[in-house]
Amino acid sequence: MSRFQQARFLISAAAPAQFPADVGTEVAFAGRSNAGKSSAINAIAQRQGLARTSKTPGRTRLLNFFELEPGKRLVDLPGYGYASVPPQERRTWGPLLDALRTRASLQGLFLIVDARRGLSRGDEELLDWAPVTQRVHVLLSKADKLNRSEAAAVLRAATHQLGARGTAQLFSALKGTGVRQAQEVLEHWLD
Repeated sequence: MSRFQQARFLISAAAPAQFPADVGTEVAFAGRSNAGKSSAINAIAQRQGLARTSKTPGRTRLLNFFELEPGKRLVDLPGYGYASVPPQERRTWGPLLDALRTRASLQGLFLIVDARRGLSRGDEELLDWAPVTQRVHVLLSKADKLNRSEAAAVLRAATHQLGARGTAQLFSALKGTGVRQAQEVLEHWLD
């Protein structure tokens, strides 16, 4: 049975004025294009199709808000990196992200990183964007593509690279690896 039985899509926001009221709690999901953000949201919420997935990078172009239960939300951010998004549209993301960053309801950031690639320069820039006091948890996604020793090495490297800025774990939406751990972190942050 799903931990988040009431999970539903709330709104796609193209401007800060469209954000839900800044009450309750919310956790943002960010990462490079095609790192598996939408798949992670679906696996953690245990709801197939809650967030739209695509093999084409850059499909998430607005801030998508999902309500897990009244007053508890997830925010799916546009991917960064190699997404084929027009520069004019990409420039609109800055004000959106800056407005999100200042919300009192924002309790944490899940950073989705393809375990095969490790933390990239774009991931580091996102970590710099997050307020120093912001909780960050890195999901090393697609961990099922690595063998045990590779996975352990990736986790060690990410943990070392993050230092005190956040925590990390192995994750696979496909195989269910780390889903329970990610749910527990999310629930803790939302309470």
